[in-house]
Amino acid sequence: MQLAATPTSHALPFNPADFATLTEALDYAARGETGANFFTGRGGIYASLPYRELRAQSLALADKLLGLGLDKGDRVALVAKTDPEFVKFFYACQYAGLIPVALPASVKVGAHCGYVAQLQRLLEASDAAIAVSPEGYLSFLQEAGEGLNLRMVATPEEFHALPAGTGTLPRIDPDDISYIQYTSGSTRFPRGVVITHRTAMANIRGMIVDGLRITEEDRLVSWLPFYHDMGLVGFVLVPVAAQISVDYLDTLEFAMRPRQWLKLMTQSRATISFAPSFGYDLCARRLRDSDIEQYDLSHWRVAGIGAEMIRPQTLQYFADRLAPAGFDERAFTACYGMAECTLGISFSALDQGFTTHHVDSDRLADAHEVVLMEDGDHTGRGRHFVNCGRPLPSYEVEVRDENGVSLDDWKSGVIHVRGPSVMSGYFNLPVESADALSEDGWLNTGDIGYLVDGMITITGRKKDLIIIHGRNIWPQDLEHIAETQPEVRVGDALAFSAPGAEGDEQCVLLVQCRETDPARRTNLERRLTALIRMELSLDCEVELVPNRSLPKTSSGKLSRAKARLSFIAAREIEQLEEVVEKDRLMVASA
Repeated sequence: MQLAATPTSHALPFNPADFATLTEALDYAARGETGANFFTGRGGIYASLPYRELRAQSLALADKLLGLGLDKGDRVALVAKTDPEFVKFFYACQYAGLIPVALPASVKVGAHCGYVAQLQRLLEASDAAIAVSPEGYLSFLQEAGEGLNLRMVATPEEFHALPAGTGTLPRIDPDDISYIQYTSGSTRFPRGVVITHRTAMANIRGMIVDGLRITEEDRLVSWLPFYHDMGLVGFVLVPVAAQISVDYLDTLEFAMRPRQWLKLMTQSRATISFAPSFGYDLCARRLRDSDIEQYDLSHWRVAGIGAEMIRPQTLQYFADRLAPAGFDERAFTACYGMAECTLGISFSALDQGFTTHHVDSDRLADAHEVVLMEDGDHTGRGRHFVNCGRPLPSYEVEVRDENGVSLDDWKSGVIHVRGPSVMSGYFNLPVESADALSEDGWLNTGDIGYLVDGMITITGRKKDLIIIHGRNIWPQDLEHIAETQPEVRVGDALAFSAPGAEGDEQCVLLVQCRETDPARRTNLERRLTALIRMELSLDCEVELVPNRSLPKTSSGKLSRAKARLSFIAAREIEQLEEVVEKDRLMVASA
C-alpha cells in the first residue's frame, strides 16, 4: 500500500507546525490521511503506519508503560532501529510524560564489546528506568543493563502485551522535557542534550516555514538513523508536524544498496531528502551508467546536505552523474545545525544550489582572516568552503575570538548562537552545561567559522570532533585507548582526522613512543589498531612518533589542530617527493 503523496479534496488543512507540543502535532496529523512507509532493501514496503494509527497505538502503549509504575519524567531507552516500533514508543513516551532516549542501532554489531560498552554508558548516563530493543539487539541491551536499576528490558512485543494501566495520562506542558539526545558526544563520556516540547516545536516550525518552506505537496524520503538528530528531528518529528508522508529505508540497507535511495525518490516522487556528504558520494560511485535512465529525480526540490564538513566536489560529482535523471543541482541546500540547538540553525537559499568561498588556508590558520583566492591562484594553499546560508529568523549568531569579543565579517572564530530552540542544558551535567551556555542564553557551539552579510560558513569541526561517514567520534576516546597500554603515558597520544588518499576523511592517532625495538613498536601499532576496531568499530591509522614531538599550544596543552596541520603537510611533502622520484626514474630510463 502506498500512502497518498498529496491531499485529496477532503484532506486535512495544512498547519505548518503551529503547535505547543509534539503530542498536539500528532493529534492534528492523525485527523488526515498521511503517514509513514517502511521499505526493505529490495524496495518493497514491509510496514505502513498512518498517523491516525500511530496516535492510537501510542496512546494505548503510553497507558501500559505508566502501568509499570513509571513516573512522569522517567527515562525510557529505545534502541533506534528504523522500524515502526521505535516511532510508536517515542510518541508513547510523549503522551505518557516519559522521556525517550534513542540508543544507537549499531551498523557494526559484530563489534560486540564496544557496542555493549557504549549502550551501558548511555543507560547509566540517562539513568533509564526501562529499555526497549528489537529482537536482534536485545541480547546486547540485556548485557549492557546487567547490574543497573532497570525495571524491564524487553522487546516491543513484550511491552505491547502488558496489561492496560489506569487510562489516565498526564497533562503535557510545553516546558516538559520531550527527549534527550545523545548523538553528538563521546561514547566514553556521553552528554545528553535536554530538549523540551517548546524547544523542539520552535525549531521544527522554523525549519518547516523558513528553512525548507514545506507545503502539503511535499513528501520525504530518509535513510538517516533515528538515533541521529537529523534523522530523528528532521525525518520523524518534522513530517508529523507538517502532516506530510515519509518513506524510510534502514541505514544498513542504504549502506548495502545505496541506489535504493534513488529508486524510492523516483517511485514516491518525493521532494525532500537529506544526507551527509558521504551519502551522496557513496550513492553516486555505486551507480552504473545503465542505472541512471531508470530514475526520475526531477521532483527533488530540496537535496539537503549537512551533519559533517561539506565537500563541494562530492556534490558536483553527484549532480553531474544524476543530471540525466532530471536531478537539478540547484536543489542542493547546505545547512548548519547541531543537537544542542534541536537540529537546524541555518539553511542556504532554496532553488539556488550551493556556493563556495575559495579561501587562503594559510591566512585562515595563521591570522584567522578569510582572504578569498581566485580559482586559478596557486600562490597559497587554498580550500573551498561551502556557505551554509542564513540563520533561521529566531536565531542570533555571533563569531567571537578566544577572549569572547565579537568579530566582524570575514574574521574566523568560534560560533555562538542564541534562540528559542537551544537546549536547556546537558542531562545531569551542570558543569558542562554552564561551560556551554551563558547566563543570558548564548550557546558556545565550539564550531569554527565566519560570517559574511549574515551568512554562516563553517571552517572547522566542533571541539576537534572527528566525523567519519556522518559518525561522530571524539578524539579523547581514541587517545584513552592508547593511554591504557603500558608503553604509553597519559598525554602521549593525539587523535584527529585528515584527508585520505581519495580525499575522504580518515582517523589518525599519533602516539609518542620511547620503545626502540622494531618488533615491539610494530606490535604496539597492531595492538592499538585492533583495539580501536574492536571498541569503536573504526579503522584508524596509528603512527608512532618520537618523544616530545607532539605539538602544544602557547599554554602548554597538546594541540590536535597543530598536529593535524603538520601531519597533512608532511603527507603532501611525501606525495611531492614520490612524484619527483618517479619523474627522475623516468628520465633516467629514457
